[in-house]
Amino acid sequence: MASVRLRHPEGVSTLQIPLNDDTFTVLDFQQLIYTTTKILPSRQAIKTGYPPQSLTLIPELPYSSLGIMKGDQIIVSESSSSAPSHAPVQAPFDAAPILASREPSRVKTTQANPISNPVPENLAGPDFVDTADGNVLVHRVVPDDNSCLFSATALIFEQSISKAQDLRKIVADGIRSDPDTYNEAILGMAPAQYIQTISRPTTWGGAIELGIIAKHYGAEIASIDVETGRIDRFSPPEDRNNGMRCIVIFSGIHYDAASLAPMSDAPSEWHQTLFPVVFLEDETDPILMAAKKLADILRSKKAYTNTTTFDLKCEQCGQGLKGEKEARAHAEQTGHVRFGEY
Repeated sequence: MASVRLRHPEGVSTLQIPLNDDTFTVLDFQQLIYTTTKILPSRQAIKTGYPPQSLTLIPELPYSSLGIMKGDQIIVSESSSSAPSHAPVQAPFDAAPILASREPSRVKTTQANPISNPVPENLAGPDFVDTADGNVLVHRVVPDDNSCLFSATALIFEQSISKAQDLRKIVADGIRSDPDTYNEAILGMAPAQYIQTISRPTTWGGAIELGIIAKHYGAEIASIDVETGRIDRFSPPEDRNNGMRCIVIFSGIHYDAASLAPMSDAPSEWHQTLFPVVFLEDETDPILMAAKKLADILRSKKAYTNTTTFDLKCEQCGQGLKGEKEARAHAEQTGHVRFGEY
């Protein structure tokens, strides 16, 4: 056990945190704080360090992701918002030059020079929309760690973003087992090279990966684009289709998940991530209609990136570039692979 000093509105306490326990999550940590402070996890604002810096709280992640060390002091206050403290969506620049469409790019850039995709402060927290049955469809934010597609689908199908690497293996196995479909022409490189690349945690995924994951789990993945509201569907073969559907939210360079819950800050175990396909048309399916409304909210907050028009700068030579097309051409001509957004 490790001792962590907790400063809160009622005084100072000491928390005992289990060491080397990957099953102890951020939510478990927040529940421990709740037993001492009676501040609900959904209203906890947590800071640490000097000067104190706010922590990003993603309940499903292991406690170790917070980076709190033995003997550290944390400061807890009650937020005026009823929403969990999630950081704004920011998608790092890890494709070459970027993952612009549903197809993954594979030339690696350095993680030390991410593209920052700033969004308004009021994006923090889960956005949600009411549904006809009295529940809410919630925007489930996953980390910007180059595995967002795998984290979002792991949250949906395995109920834990910690399973993201397992879904990479599912993709690799899917390519390996179907060489006729996933050939060099489709993948853009030799299948063995693609498998090696997509298995790395620094490589983004796209349409190919969504299709394989949909086939593996036998469920449709409906990907809604925040900027346009367009829904792209990745369906399993008819003989593998279990009649279920899930929702992922695509910002242009980042994937999140959506789930149904009785309230926006409900515990993760109360969330439903798979829905029966009752209606095929977007305009009649209540979950797809709610997903479109959720995308409308995010669009109003500019929580998307248009990868064909955004302004970039090569961090290696300083040249200004417009969109993915120019960045790709520049990378091919110069070998430069570090870009930043103006």
